[in-house]
Amino acid sequence: MNGSTPAGGGTGGGSARSGALLPLLATDEEVIAFFAGVADLDAANPADHELQDGVRLASGDRLEQFAQAGTGDAFCFVGEGGEERPVVFVSLDGVAGPLAVGLRELVELCLVAPWWRDAPGRTAEGLRAVAGDYREDVPDLDRRRERAARALGLDPAALPSEAAALARLAELSRGPDAATCLVVGYDGEPLDPLFEPDRS
Repeated sequence: MNGSTPAGGGTGGGSARSGALLPLLATDEEVIAFFAGVADLDAANPADHELQDGVRLASGDRLEQFAQAGTGDAFCFVGEGGEERPVVFVSLDGVAGPLAVGLRELVELCLVAPWWRDAPGRTAEGLRAVAGDYREDVPDLDRRRERAARALGLDPAALPSEAAALARLAELSRGPDAATCLVVGYDGEPLDPLFEPDRS
């Protein structure tokens, strides 16, 4: 996206500090102010993050929660490895789906479209309205985004557009990553998809 690559190791218009995104999400004041305060992603206390009993990947691969929303919804890595792993979102409402391939891609999504949870099922016009409402609620969004991006070692000018980030989110729900990231509940049944397969 815009010459950058996911997982914190890109060399596009501003490289993230390799392997350092997750610690910064938990310790840097500017980053926490944006991600926990604006994007509703709190990675500050990973020991407190625990998935509901029985929630797991259908494949049997590891599902590692590294952050949560204020509601208790979970952000999780899939499989073994580092920040390059796919990321899935698991809602307490029984919805789950892939958000990114690599932590950097998730970071970019949250920076440019922190209201992404309202995207599933909405029209382009509806999404513009959601974005407008969000900006009314957070009038200094651009300033806070820029400060957080720079604290993460990212060039704000090289971030993807809102449209590109949301298109990528929808693409992941239809591609091979959707099967890899399939989450099931305690009863063994798949959780509802974040995006319906026939929606863009």
